[in-house]
Amino acid sequence: MMDLKIKLQQLYERVDSLKDQINTEEATKNAFVLPFIQILGYDIFNPTEVIPEFICDIGTKKGEKVDYVIKNNDHPILIIECKHWKENADAHNSQLHRYYHVAKARFGVLTNGHIYNFYTDLEQPNIMDEKPFFTLNLNDIKDSSVKILGKFTKTDYNLESILDSAEALKYIKAIRKEFEKEVAEASDEFVKLLVNKFFDKPLTASRMVTFREYTKKAVSNSINDSISLRLKSALNINENIAKDKIPAIENPIDLNNEIPKYITTDEELEGFQIVKAILREKIAAERIAFRDTQSYFGILLDDNNRKPLARLHFNSSNKYIELFHNGKDLGEKILLNSLDGIYNYREQLHTTFENY
Repeated sequence: MMDLKIKLQQLYERVDSLKDQINTEEATKNAFVLPFIQILGYDIFNPTEVIPEFICDIGTKKGEKVDYVIKNNDHPILIIECKHWKENADAHNSQLHRYYHVAKARFGVLTNGHIYNFYTDLEQPNIMDEKPFFTLNLNDIKDSSVKILGKFTKTDYNLESILDSAEALKYIKAIRKEFEKEVAEASDEFVKLLVNKFFDKPLTASRMVTFREYTKKAVSNSINDSISLRLKSALNINENIAKDKIPAIENPIDLNNEIPKYITTDEELEGFQIVKAILREKIAAERIAFRDTQSYFGILLDDNNRKPLARLHFNSSNKYIELFHNGKDLGEKILLNSLDGIYNYREQLHTTFENY
């Protein structure tokens, strides 16, 4: 699944970099949607497996076409209707709805190249549901989404498993929506359900008003406390990892408690983690080390000063990343607008490692 996630992230980078040059629906299909189908393992050059412009005659309407039909073992499993990347992927499911039963596939996808809405027929057989059971947003790829998408790949396609997941996702989403409405408004039924468990007096209209406010505040406090507890737990875990795993830095504080010439900052450590995440696509994490100095924060291959992977210059108001072609060349300092800007240099970081 990690390989699938990396490929989806790379596709998002492609979509993000090219979208302003994509002016038509056809270009969206060719530049964004076909690579997505290819990531799922289907041969886009095999017209018996990925069928473009599949004819879906509906009653007296002849020549109706869906953009793609995907076949697995010669059975249609997925129909895909595409829109221009600027269009809302939620707004045009009427065509897909019409084609669904004609194509004899159990799943339909409506996409604008960066958002993919997946539909099936949980409510009525052979009639596509009005709402998708699963949405993949390339701009926000979650591990749970990758796991679901993996079931649509050519090698792992499993109809029953997907339908089980679809039903679970549909009802979990519905329950969550109702719960969020109760958190925001607290209906009479919800208030009574909770309050009647400990309050044995009649709930008059005035008491309902009071208990509604109490309920909203209690639920809100509970959620906030739960979030705070999770954050504290995560921070404690990170502190323990830092104590166990972070290499010793140069010029440590001496026993006489002298003030050090520099301090390793949270931003430097966060930048290191971003670089490490990028390089882990190519190399084991334990081979990526850092050494902090007064001039810069160095990130090294195998903790070897002669093999710099990058340097972070975060000691002034402007922040820079220094990139290397290999250990023999002088580095190139590049201004960063934010820490997330480091992700823009994935290819250069990979090249630097490969040159060693």
